[in-house]
Amino acid sequence: MCIFVKRMCKFLNISTLKLKMRVIRNRLLAERRNWRQDHPHGFVARPIKAKDGTLDLTTWECGIPGPVGSPWEGGLYRLHMQFREDFPESPPKCVFVPPIFHPNVFPSGTVCLSILDAKKAWRPTMTVKDILLGIQKLLAEPNDKDPAQAEPYRLYTHDMKAYECAVKQMAKKFDASVVHFD
Repeated sequence: MCIFVKRMCKFLNISTLKLKMRVIRNRLLAERRNWRQDHPHGFVARPIKAKDGTLDLTTWECGIPGPVGSPWEGGLYRLHMQFREDFPESPPKCVFVPPIFHPNVFPSGTVCLSILDAKKAWRPTMTVKDILLGIQKLLAEPNDKDPAQAEPYRLYTHDMKAYECAVKQMAKKFDASVVHFD
């Protein structure tokens, strides 16, 4: 009896995992389809290609244009979006590659934003479009209550002119007319 129960439990765990993976795959395929049909001008978001040439739906390469009228304007900022195995219950991890100079971006490039935190504002109904627009808004409107990087935070809160100068230099470095996604 005990062996039968163990086998059934193992079978159920494998079946549950397969079902979960199918749900995630279907959701990410829908995200891709929706993005291709309707996305904001200047943004890029697409799954990366695996070494075997297939699409890796769990890792997306994205580009976020700097908000118009902000020191970020003119730049196109690369970001990797990594969907976890419990997506959409938990948000994807979003990392700027290379890391950017921003109060709410860790030195590793990881974005610190409430909608990317399952314990804060994340909702399973959020889309890739919602996430990228939220990050774009964060570029121009940092959250000084939740800093992730000391130097940008210090400049943002104590020397806005120096902060804006540093951001404008970065926008030139990541000029949208030069940054390409192949």
